[in-house]
Amino acid sequence: MTWSIPLGRVYGTEVRVHVTFLLLLLWIAVINAGQGGLPAAGRGVLFVLLVFVCIVLHEFGHVLAARRFGVTTPDITLLPIGGVARLSRIPEQPGQELVIALAGPAVTLVIAVVLFAVTGTRPTLVTVDPGGSLVGMMARLASVNLFLLLFNLIPAFPMDGGRALRALLGYRLGFVQATQIAASVGQGFAFLLGFLGLIANPILLFIALFVYLGAAAEAHTVQLRQVAQGMIVGDSMMTRFETLPLDAGLDDAVRALIRTAQRIFPVVDGTGRLQGVLSQSALVQRAQAGGPDVVVADLMTRGIPAVHPYQPLGDALRLLQDGSLPAVAVTDAADRLVGLVTSETIGEVMLTHGVRSSRAAGAGRQPGRTRDAA
Repeated sequence: MTWSIPLGRVYGTEVRVHVTFLLLLLWIAVINAGQGGLPAAGRGVLFVLLVFVCIVLHEFGHVLAARRFGVTTPDITLLPIGGVARLSRIPEQPGQELVIALAGPAVTLVIAVVLFAVTGTRPTLVTVDPGGSLVGMMARLASVNLFLLLFNLIPAFPMDGGRALRALLGYRLGFVQATQIAASVGQGFAFLLGFLGLIANPILLFIALFVYLGAAAEAHTVQLRQVAQGMIVGDSMMTRFETLPLDAGLDDAVRALIRTAQRIFPVVDGTGRLQGVLSQSALVQRAQAGGPDVVVADLMTRGIPAVHPYQPLGDALRLLQDGSLPAVAVTDAADRLVGLVTSETIGEVMLTHGVRSSRAAGAGRQPGRTRDAA
């Protein structure tokens, strides 16, 4: 979502549009202009914009339902294949997630019913030419909303139907197991879409990729949360690192990178307090562009939040995910930097946890050991 442009804020939720959506509008304009000139191009772009207004209303259905349960929505991002509302947290109570998941499709259903009633038309698979009249455009918009409703209710992550499936499974299974099943269904559906894309419509390949990655990301996020349960920040923080002063030059930072192979460098002031972090990617990118007069203060990421070593690891994980940050600082009672938590350190904890689980499972299956019945 880094290539997105903010459009404004509505009830505390920022609405953003991805740059690829602008490319979609350009493509629609070119295709329609080739068929009917500038008037057709204008009508085509207007229709796409109306569709995405309906999608924004759909996403705000999720936003209002989530707010009812105390879950905030920092932003909504419009993509060429729809919208994504980012929740601050995933409600683990099945009933809450079911309401939030179905709130968006409920809004889409209302929009479709109202448009069909106003235009006096019925659902049809035949494309209605919106160029003839406003009624024709609204009738086509009603049918598109009905299609979006049915598509969103497919029980596959990351669509609303997948979240509803997880909520329903959650009544009988644990949250993690329900997520794994729903994610597997989503990835299976992605393979089906990809196959149909190869033999029918190439656009389905793009949608299949989105569905597959969305399902995989959801499963990975829940797995991270499961590993983080019962652990503290001190279990996953990096304690051996080299810091850089605010006035360190680009050459100094590059030498430190080569010397330590460190991915994240804390940047501190004269008192040793953290002012930001400099990532390896930002450093390499600027080093390739040149500029020897640049100091690390110009390249670092500011506003790094801090946690204490004995806080739950889940707190640091949420800060990393919600803020898309390169690191979270760990400070002691005197506000001195004692460690860093990054996605790499949490990944190492996950790897260690997986190895320990495998060893425990292997030990339980060793031959010659029996368990007496109680």
